[in-house]
Amino acid sequence: MATMAGVPTTPGPGQVPPVHLRVTNQDREHVVEHVKAAYAEGRFDKLEFDDRLERAMTARTHGDLTPIMTELYGTQVVPQLTPRPAPVRSESAPDSNERLGAAAAHLLVLLGIPIVGPLILLLTGGKTSPYIRRHALEALNFQITVTGATVLLPLTVIGIVLLPFIWVASVVLAIVGGVSALQEGNFRYPMTIRLVK
Repeated sequence: MATMAGVPTTPGPGQVPPVHLRVTNQDREHVVEHVKAAYAEGRFDKLEFDDRLERAMTARTHGDLTPIMTELYGTQVVPQLTPRPAPVRSESAPDSNERLGAAAAHLLVLLGIPIVGPLILLLTGGKTSPYIRRHALEALNFQITVTGATVLLPLTVIGIVLLPFIWVASVVLAIVGGVSALQEGNFRYPMTIRLVK
């Protein structure tokens, strides 16, 4: 079966002609996006915009949508009615302030503020910087895990023996996390219960 711009032009045996094919909500939304973009470019006035928008939203078949797209783009090129996936936008490289903030989320444990430090950075710098947020969340969850272990492990003899090693390891890992944040790394603490998302 031949196709033109993603819309079948010649139906096969027993198939419904393309203009009579039912459209999905996704098809309608795709055309609405094109109508909004054309209006934003000033290609028609508010009355024409409202008319095309209503026709797109109430369309039942491809035959209802195709004229709208033809009005927007002419008869030569009619974009496909099936939407294309949005391009993946990569996160921009963090600047020096973001790297310092992310590193501080890990290293504030050295100043004796293991949970409050990452939490403050999460609620301040994390609102504007995805990089700081990611590191602050990781540090916060790790410090919550270590604090939980500190409370629960002394209930057993083995836990009492392990506790000093866990504290030393948590300090070492916090330093590694801080250095990783300064170097634009994506550090993940081992054996961490990630309660905060």
